[in-house]
Amino acid sequence: MAINIYKELNLPKGRAICYSGFREGQQPGGIYPSYEEVKEDLLLLSKHWKYLRLFDCDQHASTVLDVIQKEKLDLKIMLGAYINAEMNNFNCPWNGGVYTEEQLENNKAENLRKVQQLIGMAQKNEQIIFALSVGNEACVEWTDHYVPESKVQHYVQLVKDKVKQPVSFCENYLPWLFKLENLAAAVDFISIHTYPVWEYKHISESLDYTIANYAAVAKKFPDKAVVITEAGWATNSNGRGINPENVNEEFQKIYFERLMEWADENNILCFFFEAFDEYWKGSPEPLEPEKHWGLYKIDRSPKRAIKSLNQKK
Repeated sequence: MAINIYKELNLPKGRAICYSGFREGQQPGGIYPSYEEVKEDLLLLSKHWKYLRLFDCDQHASTVLDVIQKEKLDLKIMLGAYINAEMNNFNCPWNGGVYTEEQLENNKAENLRKVQQLIGMAQKNEQIIFALSVGNEACVEWTDHYVPESKVQHYVQLVKDKVKQPVSFCENYLPWLFKLENLAAAVDFISIHTYPVWEYKHISESLDYTIANYAAVAKKFPDKAVVITEAGWATNSNGRGINPENVNEEFQKIYFERLMEWADENNILCFFFEAFDEYWKGSPEPLEPEKHWGLYKIDRSPKRAIKSLNQKK
């Protein structure tokens, strides 16, 4: 196994989850969750989790930090800066990945602004933000927001030069195995994503597959701590990329419980994906799998994994 991240970062041991609080009719760049809505979410999450991962340093992140501070919640944040495409990616399998030169130049300027925003928020909230991520799934071959490894590395260094918190980059496990060696050397710890259900694995194979993904990256970089920043199981699918027979609340519960038990036993910080369903994601189809990864439904009612967790408390 890899280096113990809790010892490496001097963190108390605790469970972690990805949090994005956009409700029905809300989405990034549009209507954002209110203070009271975020407060409701965080009061729910603080019952079971210590660490939250936020994907972008936007208005939503500002509200989350405000709620944690004012309500005196015992939550720590891994804050990300979502960076957009700086190169075209013709390998993207859906309608995305290709942009005009003007858009790519605008993205570069916006990405630099995001990185500066990340630095500012990290400096201002040192007691709440325990780690930072520059980018999310920007180097994998299928991404629609491709950024070259060298540019991500540049952004990582910009942040590291200005903040006290450790800095990472969140990416699918596979690119860490076959490229990204220079980026791996630059980050303070490696962040991987593992989704057995997207790779056509049955629930019976799920935990073994996740462990294999983690172990492969940890073996390649024995001097780096490895964190799982995304691992989850959808509860619905329209058949796009995921067999509908392979996703439901019971399978999600099984994967969640097995994954958390393994992570706890092996001192691995693992952010389950994700807290709440988000209807703004993916296609307009109601059963689009991107909309159904939450442990809670969009109305904040618990799915089976949470009902079981509540009974154990």
